[in-house]
Amino acid sequence: MNVSRILKIIQKLFVVSILVVLVTNVHAQKRVRLKDADVLRSGQKGNQKYQRLIGNVIFTQNETTIYCDSAHFYRKENSVEAFGKVKILEGDSITITGSRLFYNGDNKTAQLRRNVVFTKLKTATLYTNYLDYARIPNRANYYNGGRLVDSINVLTSKKGYYNVNTNIASFKDDVKVTNPDYTMYADSMRYNSRTKDIYFISETTVINEDSSRAVYQSGTYNTMTRVSDLYEGVGENEDYTIKGEEYDLDATRNIAKVRGNVVMTSKKENLIIYGQASDYFRDEGITKVYNNAFVAKVTEDNDTLYMSADTLVSIDSSDPEKKRILAYHKVKIFKKDLQGIADSLEYRAADSMIYFYKDPVLWTEGNQLTADSLSMLIEHNTISKMYLLDNAFVISQDTVKNFNQIKGREMTAEFSAGNISRVLVEGNGESLFFALDEEDQAFMGMNKIICSNITIRFREGKVSNLSFYVKPEAAFVPPHELKKEDKTLKGFQWLGDQKPTRDDVVKTKIEVDPY
Repeated sequence: MNVSRILKIIQKLFVVSILVVLVTNVHAQKRVRLKDADVLRSGQKGNQKYQRLIGNVIFTQNETTIYCDSAHFYRKENSVEAFGKVKILEGDSITITGSRLFYNGDNKTAQLRRNVVFTKLKTATLYTNYLDYARIPNRANYYNGGRLVDSINVLTSKKGYYNVNTNIASFKDDVKVTNPDYTMYADSMRYNSRTKDIYFISETTVINEDSSRAVYQSGTYNTMTRVSDLYEGVGENEDYTIKGEEYDLDATRNIAKVRGNVVMTSKKENLIIYGQASDYFRDEGITKVYNNAFVAKVTEDNDTLYMSADTLVSIDSSDPEKKRILAYHKVKIFKKDLQGIADSLEYRAADSMIYFYKDPVLWTEGNQLTADSLSMLIEHNTISKMYLLDNAFVISQDTVKNFNQIKGREMTAEFSAGNISRVLVEGNGESLFFALDEEDQAFMGMNKIICSNITIRFREGKVSNLSFYVKPEAAFVPPHELKKEDKTLKGFQWLGDQKPTRDDVVKTKIEVDPY
């Protein structure tokens, strides 16, 4: 036999021996091995033969070790029934205990029953009475109730599973999350026990320790950093409700940002604030709403007062004197019988006063009201009085386009059932009124009166009579003697083209809408 042929034979034998070893090792990896037991006896169930093992029983398969008080070992079927204090060790990270186990060595699945505790080292512990654990794909399923506990949260549900490789736990049916700061309820939820992220995959209700609550449709919340990224939510506390499309919440810094069709309702003030963005700073009690922001407030006469501005700010406080609603830049107001503009505005809840700042103008039932400083008293959810300080001016236009005018140092306008009923002028009073024939509305002349104080009474939004006090000076000017410069008082400015419409104030579809 030549050397070349001998080498080929040796090579074939070597390959065959390697294959035999590999097959033997693979086969050995598939078999469950009995490592130890105090007592070994024979047993049989029907046609199945097994070994009955008692006391300090230990089985192994690869990195899996099974401990129990007693067991039935089915060698041919490669399976084990274990009883008593059952414990499974999977490597150095997984520990499972229970009262009863059925283990299938072929597909590497374990079914544990009664008082089952599944622990992944330094991550989470799962408690249940029914657990199925599959080494491939390394997943534990539980039925009829389970509880996952880690250093931060307790999560319970009727059923779910835990993926050891990804640390993701999925919960289904009557899910509840308990934390010192909140409690959550949902039909379905996922949780990463390593990163401590909760995934909202169904409608989830969150009840905080201060009794405020919120409902979200989806999103994530990290229970360690306490930062949330949530969607389609509605939040509520004793005073407010808020809803929007996206929520960016930071519970550590007490900052909440809401984006997309934001609607914030003040229950006590009976008003709703709308916008596309809202920022809430809990420590300061400040909420900002902006991007097409406006307010809708239902009044006593079942009308709605709308107000828009670049930015709306709600300041909340335990001190009623500090509560405010601010609107700044390009303020516009619309109500069926009231319209207005100003640069900025302030509503003080304590005295129910609205203050208008920088070039305020109000229109009510055809009357234009201006002053350096203008404020409004709200009583019983409707306008009660209006105060005009310094350079107060009231203008109305008659049917033939003449402008009736009243000016003075200060004015107080009184309202009844939301309609202007009387105006009191105090100091430096002046008036111009154009007389019209009652039958054909022909222009007859102009009345000019100067006196310290004037009282104007209104009926259906129009002047019905005037009273003049403290040495009035009156003059009647016929049409042919009337000059153009005589037709207006000093400071006259008609701003009717700036009067906002409802569409100028309300730019989105809203919930409160009586029209």
